Amino acid sequence: MKTMLIATLLFSASLPVLANEADDALIKKGQYLARAGDCVACHTAKGGKPFAGGLPMETPIGTVYSTNITPDASGIGQYSFEDFDQAVRHGIGKSGSTLYPAMPFPSYARVSDDDMQALYAYFMKGVEPVAEPNKATDIPWPLSMRWPLSIWRGLFAPKVKAWEPTANADPVVNRGAYLVEGLGHCGACHTPRALTMQEKALNPAEGSQFLAGSAPLEGWIAKSLRGDHKDGLGSWSEADLVQFLKTGRSDRSSVFGGMSDVVEHSMQYMSDADLTAIARYLKTLPASDPNDKPHVYDKQVADALWKGDDSKPGAAVYIDNCAACHRTDGHGYTRVFPALAGNPVVQTDDPTSLIHIVLAGGTVPATQTAPSNFTMPGFAWRLDDQQVAAVVNFIRTSWGNQGSEVTAKDVSNLRTNDMKTTSGDDLGQVTKH
Repeated sequence: MKTMLIATLLFSASLPVLANEADDALIKKGQYLARAGDCVACHTAKGGKPFAGGLPMETPIGTVYSTNITPDASGIGQYSFEDFDQAVRHGIGKSGSTLYPAMPFPSYARVSDDDMQALYAYFMKGVEPVAEPNKATDIPWPLSMRWPLSIWRGLFAPKVKAWEPTANADPVVNRGAYLVEGLGHCGACHTPRALTMQEKALNPAEGSQFLAGSAPLEGWIAKSLRGDHKDGLGSWSEADLVQFLKTGRSDRSSVFGGMSDVVEHSMQYMSDADLTAIARYLKTLPASDPNDKPHVYDKQVADALWKGDDSKPGAAVYIDNCAACHRTDGHGYTRVFPALAGNPVVQTDDPTSLIHIVLAGGTVPATQTAPSNFTMPGFAWRLDDQQVAAVVNFIRTSWGNQGSEVTAKDVSNLRTNDMKTTSGDDLGQVTKH
């Protein structure tokens, strides 16, 4: 009897320890999932506390600000799990009003019940509370009224249901589909939207527009992630993609724009297994263009520049400002300065990203496995609109590239927009034509 009593007491005493271990494991899982969902990038203002909200997000009808999702009373501290689930997967706030679809609840509808429980545990017990009231939107009335959003949600948001893997498919591809279509919400940026602002497809079964690239937003294009060689991932291997997502650079390209935040805050912390799953899934997506063909390198321009012939329009500007890093043959320097020859970003139908990076420059973020920063300076102070158009056209039509023509007016429009949204860099110093 005494032995049984001691054993019972010991077992009872171990229960809180086991419970704490289970809680810790759930919180740790939720932290990883929050990284995979890149929650911190959208819910943290520049210079603000993590997850305290306040980040401005442009929409066609005005600016919305991300909300405080810390466990403070000003954030989600009073949310039950059901409240949390309604917001994340259903797009319905605690007050009962529909959230703006800047919150990607159409994608999160695919997140599993177990993963939702882990996310809730992390945000309630693993995140520091921050007292930071939410900011009102800058959307003018009557567009600021919330009730039309409930109609939008009813028309375009998918029903929340348990995600089911595709039968007989590679389990690695299935995992990638879950991450890309769901928690990673890649389509929120990389899928074009209709006039009514819903994504034109939420998965491959809904059509070839899925992940086919977006319209310009905040000066950048979210490129196609489909199998096209010209402007997609057709020339990228699975290994290229894994390296790019983990380090922000590959043998072919370097990260820039909004994707820099995704790599810095999210992708670099994901497991190699999950990054491989994402890459392998993306490589299953066929090209959008049925006439897509691989890039064929043309050395005619490289030979001309090597011989000192800079007669092609834009060539002299390229030699003076770009060739030292990207080379006269357009091949750049591996994992430092990206190649321009055959680069999908260079050849997109909409040249916004290329013009923007010439004007404003950019920095490849340091990551755990690639701790060096590499910065391209902006040339807005140095080149006028005609010069920028000339060098962009040179890049888009050299070494076998097949980009369409850019005009000085295209550059002028983007420079003006950049001046409205960029602080610290005077993008308007040079007189525009």
